[in-house]
Amino acid sequence: MPFAYDAPLAPAQTGLGPAGPFPRARLTHVLDRRWLHYAFLARDGRYSLVANAAWLGPAAADDDRERFTTILLLHERGRWLWSSSQFNAHINVPAWSTFRLPHPHGETGKLAVAARAGAPAVELDLTRTSRPCTSQCAFFGGRHHLRWQSETGVRATGTVDLGAGRVPFDAVGYHERVRGRWGWPELGEWVFGFANDLAGDPAKPPAWAGVFTFIRPVEDPRDTTASFMLWRDGRMCRHFPRRNTSFAVRGTLEPDALTIAPPLARLLGVRPMSPVPKRLAISARLGDDWALLDFESEAAVRIVVPSETSLNAFSVHEVVGPCLLAGSVCGRRFELETRGIVEFSGGAGGD
Repeated sequence: MPFAYDAPLAPAQTGLGPAGPFPRARLTHVLDRRWLHYAFLARDGRYSLVANAAWLGPAAADDDRERFTTILLLHERGRWLWSSSQFNAHINVPAWSTFRLPHPHGETGKLAVAARAGAPAVELDLTRTSRPCTSQCAFFGGRHHLRWQSETGVRATGTVDLGAGRVPFDAVGYHERVRGRWGWPELGEWVFGFANDLAGDPAKPPAWAGVFTFIRPVEDPRDTTASFMLWRDGRMCRHFPRRNTSFAVRGTLEPDALTIAPPLARLLGVRPMSPVPKRLAISARLGDDWALLDFESEAAVRIVVPSETSLNAFSVHEVVGPCLLAGSVCGRRFELETRGIVEFSGGAGGD
């Protein structure tokens, strides 16, 4: 069972609103969605981790449980293949979330996710070192919308298991919550990514961190939205809006560097996706302030997602690789080489 939304609030919590990470209300429409997303990069660059917990639509007529899915993805540097669970991975309840109230800033919580087969698996202690960005919204297709909120600088310590036994994992990453009502084909395509400074004192927030988003729905180009956000020492210091943000891609990732997930998706015979870009550059400028994230794809995993409003599958590509994060804010320049994770998503049209 996922998070217990129907559990009564303790008296100390009643003055803080919903305990979170989402309002205490059941999903009522088939396109209603909520999810928690976790992504971490080891400080030594060896391992990358992506986990997702999602609530998709209301409960079935003969069942009072909401449709709840989980997936875990692990990657070891130097290998192209990702290790993936199915969409039914075990997850601890409640899983840690920075958006749960009350949440003291230095509090440590648990995130344990494991495939039903036993591996891949992770057991992590998570601690926030930074603050979240403001909630952002996208409205498209006349009747679809989503809202997301992200936070960088989440520290993770624990173990990961790709099937050969547990190994230590010391990482810095990213956490977000998303909720709304939308269909996958109507969403069109999005590009999302983040990068943290992996060096420095692990007990302190990253000196610099960046997150970008780009959503281009299929029906109306005016619904396109984008942003580039920068954190400095744990607090968001600049938000570049859509009209001040641009994207460029170059080349394509080698086909052998792509893994299909979850494992059973290989049996579905879904149509091919457009190639994953080999190089991605996101730049933003607002007055004298500017930022640049130059990302190079190293290995990708394609997650095949069913669609409720179309026969075509929708796919999310999680891509890991080295990147350059540079910029200038209030006359203070910075430049660092680190690693990042980028999502390339869209419909499977066979082009």
